[in-house]
Amino acid sequence: MTLTELMEDVTVKSSFTGFVTNDDFVLAVDCGETPAASFTTAGDFAVVQMGVAGLDSNLNPITQDKTYIRAGQSTAKTGNQRSFSVTGDRYVGDEFQDFALSHAVKYGTGQTVVRKYVYFNIVTGKGEKGEGCIIVNSDGSGEAGNSAEIDIEIRKSGSQPEEYTWSAT
Repeated sequence: MTLTELMEDVTVKSSFTGFVTNDDFVLAVDCGETPAASFTTAGDFAVVQMGVAGLDSNLNPITQDKTYIRAGQSTAKTGNQRSFSVTGDRYVGDEFQDFALSHAVKYGTGQTVVRKYVYFNIVTGKGEKGEGCIIVNSDGSGEAGNSAEIDIEIRKSGSQPEEYTWSAT
């Protein structure tokens, strides 16, 4: 499913206040034959959802601790590493899973596995856009008779993600 298809019947309310659930967030990844040149085609990105039981968005801060005379210990944040962890059951026919679990991506290295993504709150339309390296940790594990389990990570690559607001146009 593409991001445009997902958002067809969704009304974004930028002024929304209140609690949200994990289902209110969407991660969409460029799974095109060739990497997208810009984010203007984000509506064509594949939504990460079919067979996905867990989508953990992590901000892994990089810090430096120092101790100063008479002031004691102090922490400075020096960076951040965005990552997404996608876990669930293998679903053949899902655009994201088929792409991420393809031979070219599983065994790819360097820029060949870096793709653009958007991640935002489906209620407010606000989030981020960036580039991430697709890392496949498991492409079908599990016990006999159970669903084949997947474990895929997307880690920030290159510059920091930028603010993003969904727009149907």
